[in-house]
Amino acid sequence: MSTPIPGPPGVPLLGNIFDVDQKNTWVSLKSLADKYGEIFRIKIVGHQMVFVGSAALVEELCDESRFRKAVMGPIVEIRQLVHDSLFTAFHHETSWDVAHRIMAPMVTPSAAETMFAQMYECAEKLVAKWTSQPNQRIQVTNDLQRLDHQSIMACYFNQSGNYLEGPEPPVLAAMDSSTLEAMKRPNRPKFLTRLFHQRKYDKDIKAVRSYSAEIIANRKSELTPKNDMLNALLNNPDPVTGEKLNEERVIDEIINIFIGSATAPCLVAFAIYYLLQNPEEIIKARDEIDSILDADEPLTNSNISNFTYCEAILREAHRLSAVAPAFNIEPIPSDEPGEVLLAGGKYKIPRNQVIIAVLAAVNRDPTIFDDPEAFRPERMLGEAYDRLPAGVKKGFGNGKRRCFGAVPAWQWSLITLINIIRKVDLSMADKDYKLKVNGAFCVQPLEFYALVGPREV
Repeated sequence: MSTPIPGPPGVPLLGNIFDVDQKNTWVSLKSLADKYGEIFRIKIVGHQMVFVGSAALVEELCDESRFRKAVMGPIVEIRQLVHDSLFTAFHHETSWDVAHRIMAPMVTPSAAETMFAQMYECAEKLVAKWTSQPNQRIQVTNDLQRLDHQSIMACYFNQSGNYLEGPEPPVLAAMDSSTLEAMKRPNRPKFLTRLFHQRKYDKDIKAVRSYSAEIIANRKSELTPKNDMLNALLNNPDPVTGEKLNEERVIDEIINIFIGSATAPCLVAFAIYYLLQNPEEIIKARDEIDSILDADEPLTNSNISNFTYCEAILREAHRLSAVAPAFNIEPIPSDEPGEVLLAGGKYKIPRNQVIIAVLAAVNRDPTIFDDPEAFRPERMLGEAYDRLPAGVKKGFGNGKRRCFGAVPAWQWSLITLINIIRKVDLSMADKDYKLKVNGAFCVQPLEFYALVGPREV
C-alpha cells in the first residue's frame, strides 16, 4: 500500500498560497521540506505541485528512461523574454536541438581551455580593484556579477569594456528583475499581474533584448570576425539540418548565456561568505595555493587541477547554497494506465505530475551528510567526494537538459576564487550580518558587504 504524500493543509479555494513566501520562495520550500520530509505536496488555486528533498528520490527522478525536464511555471513565463531557446524550449520544439548542436562545440572542455587566459585576466582586474587600498567596503555579490559580465562579454562575444567601475550595466538589473518576476507570476492571480506588473516586465524584457541586439550590431561593424560563440550563433549552420539561427533567435541565446552565467558569481559570493564564517578554511586554502605557486607564478590551465582543496571549498558552498536552487521533472508521457510509482511503490503520483527537486533540502539530506548545515570542505575532497551519491551532485541539473555552460562556468568560478583567496584579505563589513537570499532563478546573497585589501604575507 502506498503512503499519502504529506503537505500543509491550506485554505479554501487558494490552497497553500500563504505557505510560500513570494519574496523568498526557496527558503519557504526548504522549510516545508524540513517539516514534511523527503516528499511533500502543495496546492495553489487547485493546482497540485510535488516537491522532493532527499538524495535517493532525486537520483530516482534523474533516470532519463522514466523522467525528463518539465518546462512549466516560471520557465514558461520567462519565454516572453527568450522564447523557445535552450533554457525554455518544450520537448516537441526542434529549436532546442538546432541551437544545441550549433552552440555545443563552444562550451566543451577544450573550448573552456581557450577561454582560460581571458577569464584569468578578468579575475586579475577584480583583484587589482580589491587590493588597490586597504579596508575598502565592497558589495561582494555585485562586484562579482560585474566581473562575470565582463568575462562573458570577453570570452563569448570578444567585446571589451570596464564593467567593474562606474555605473552598473543596466542589463544586470533588468535581468534580475525579469527573472524574479517570472518566479512570482505563476503564484499570483493573473489580473493582478496584468494590472500591476506587466508594464515593468515588458520594460525589462525590452532592455535586455536591446542590449543583446547591440552586441550583434557591434560584431557586424567589425572587419575581422572572431571564432567565438557569437560567430557560431550568427554564422554556423546546424550540422544536421543546415539551418541557421535568425537574429531574433541569436538574441534569445545571448540572453540565455547571460541568465545561465549569472549563477557563477553568486556561487563565488556564497563561497566567500562561508569562508568568512570559517576563517580557518582560508588558511588551509592559502597553504594549498602557496605550496603550488611561487609568489609571482600565474595560475594556468595546466596547474589549476592541482588546487583540490580550493575546489572542495567551491563544491561545499555549492552544496549549501545551490545557486540554481531547483529543477523540474515530469514522467515521460505514456499511454500506460495507472499512476507512476516512486521509492519502490511507497508513493504514487499522476502520470502528468510535475515534480520539483528542492536542492537546499536534497543537499542537506541527513542520511548522506553528518551535521549537514556545517561548512566542511573536506567532505568534498578526493575519495570522500567520489563516494557521495549522484543525487547530491545535481547542482547543474541532470541529463540532456543539464546546464549548458557548466564546464566554463565552473572553470571561471575556480579561477576567480583562487585569485581572491591568494591575493585579497577579506573580513565581514558587518559582524552581525545574517545571510539573506533572494528567490529568483539564481539565488544570490543580498546586502553582503566585505572589507577588502591587499593580502599581508
